[in-house]
Amino acid sequence: MQTIAFIGLGNMGGPMAANLLKHGYKLNVFDLSADALAKLAAAGARSASSAADAVRGADAVISMLPAGRHVEGLYLGESGLFAQLPAGTLVVDCSTIDAATARKVAAAADAAGLKMLDAPVSGGTAGAAAGTLTFIVGGAAAELERARPLLQAMGKNIFHAGAAGAGQTAKICNNMLLGILMAGTAEALALGVKNGLDPKVLSDIISQSSGRNWATELYNPWPGVMENAPASRGYSGGFMTELMLKDLGLAEETALHSHAANPLGSLARNLYEEHAQAGFGKLDFSSILKHFHPLD
Repeated sequence: MQTIAFIGLGNMGGPMAANLLKHGYKLNVFDLSADALAKLAAAGARSASSAADAVRGADAVISMLPAGRHVEGLYLGESGLFAQLPAGTLVVDCSTIDAATARKVAAAADAAGLKMLDAPVSGGTAGAAAGTLTFIVGGAAAELERARPLLQAMGKNIFHAGAAGAGQTAKICNNMLLGILMAGTAEALALGVKNGLDPKVLSDIISQSSGRNWATELYNPWPGVMENAPASRGYSGGFMTELMLKDLGLAEETALHSHAANPLGSLARNLYEEHAQAGFGKLDFSSILKHFHPLD
């Protein structure tokens, strides 16, 4: 039985680790949250006292952390995990961070004789719980094949985007488009309702017309239109506005560094920034509807 060290048990990491347990992997887990550790320990994982403790005896390491600085802090430096892991250990970082940091960490892993993949995910908390995530992977194809059984235990779709950092680039491109689509969908629904349309009827029309998109079909931002969407439970339990804002910021940084135009991505970032500043940062990003049509 393979032993996996899983570090970072938040809204995404916790369910992902639980799915590894369900598939028979032995897990050493670590998080700064005692409650998160206790939940995984109750499911059968070994609760580690530190990240260094979690990786002892592990065949592979998976991390799911908030930002690039946390990934660097975990792996690099004299006290980082790369200095402690045996050569050949597989390391899979599922965090969404900037591609430059992903490449920096991957280069350090290679210098230490380790095998590193950046594998950010798409699918949200529901996909993490259901084990249907999409993994967008950067790194060597051979290491992806080695990691594939682990990823298949947590997800449904696995894409090899390219070399180190490519997974992060593809992820932020996807999320930039998602932010734009959600804002556009919210604006269109608000316009229709303002002019007397029923939001459910308008959503059905759009879903069968040229404006159809993921938001109208699977994640409608208008409360009550879709029973299982965050909008119908007070915009809770989804992908927080502040996380969408982070990803749109990463897209803007990438565009700046690569001299690429991103006028719509930049506009979407400004909209979500205003929304977060208005106090909605912890709500699901589909709550951007409130920017166009106050519901309270």
